[in-house]
Amino acid sequence: MRQRGHGGNLAWAAAIAGCPQDLILDFSASISPLGPPHSSLTAISSHMGYIKHYPDPNYTELRLALSQYHQLDPEWILPGNGSAELLTYVGREFAKFAATALITPAFGDYYRALAAYDAKVLEFPFSLARQNHAKEEGNREDMEKVSFTQPLSSLPLNDFALSSRHGLLLNNPHNPTGKLWSRQAILPYLKKLPLVVVDEAFMDFLPPDQEQSLIGMVEKYPNLVILRSLTKFYSMAGLRLGYAIAHPDYLSRWDRWRDPWSVNSLAVAAAIAALKDKNFQRQTWEWLAPTREQLFRDLVSLPGLEPLPGSANFLLVRSQHSVIQLQERLLKEHHILIRNCKSFPELGDNYFRVAVLNEKNNQRLIKVLSLVLENQIIEIP
Repeated sequence: MRQRGHGGNLAWAAAIAGCPQDLILDFSASISPLGPPHSSLTAISSHMGYIKHYPDPNYTELRLALSQYHQLDPEWILPGNGSAELLTYVGREFAKFAATALITPAFGDYYRALAAYDAKVLEFPFSLARQNHAKEEGNREDMEKVSFTQPLSSLPLNDFALSSRHGLLLNNPHNPTGKLWSRQAILPYLKKLPLVVVDEAFMDFLPPDQEQSLIGMVEKYPNLVILRSLTKFYSMAGLRLGYAIAHPDYLSRWDRWRDPWSVNSLAVAAAIAALKDKNFQRQTWEWLAPTREQLFRDLVSLPGLEPLPGSANFLLVRSQHSVIQLQERLLKEHHILIRNCKSFPELGDNYFRVAVLNEKNNQRLIKVLSLVLENQIIEIP
């Protein structure tokens, strides 16, 4: 069975591990372990009788709930069958330009969406090298403060003559590194380029006083498109639900392009309930930061591993060992799935990514990694 680039491929993992899917502990998909919210499950149950009817093609109630959540008019919001559907329309928009700038490593589905319409890509890598020598000096307390990534303003992107002939597609926080760009770092591109698409799939994991969303700028900049996901924060990846926030001219055009009823009734009910669940949102913000910090420190303590600080619900880890072999052993011997980074050409066999799960499962991962790393993993030259 072929492994797809995206995380969460439990069918592939179970085939490698030789066990049922429900025995796999999945660290490869960056899904919150706290959900789905009870409120959403109750809403799904209460709406089961509606599945015999077609959904509202305009998604009036869902758009209203999202508009109230973000303090925007509903016509500025378009729900989709996950962000993946909306990325396809983004690819079609970018095909109008000479090229689209991507900061790499970049989420693999961006390439899929751009290739679907033969949109040309300009890649701009940023450095993952450490900015100090905290680890070599043995100062593990400083490791979390190490800056592994450049600020947006210093990227090669700024040395290239981007103009009205180019678009920009980026995600914030960045996938796979977890780097959080500031609003101010992105604004200059909004003033310069005809289309800037910011994928904020992981932004809701940051509490309101820390997030750097550009949703508040969308009415000021008609060339700005924001993509959001409801499936990661609320643990509903199987329901496939995302949404775009953009000028109504974009959204009405996309609505004409799309298949009818792309979002099902149960996903709509679950999303409306989740958006109102302030307790779940607060619980997630209170849980994530200290749990991520502990997982970071535990990974730092393991030989040959170097996690990168991040702002999302996952950590990217540099490895001195073959990640392909490490992933296989974790699956076959312990039924644990980590995300290898083969789908990011810049990372290859040197990096893996893990979701932040609950404390018990995080500790299980650390224990198993410690055992495996002690046992003849081949080091990368």
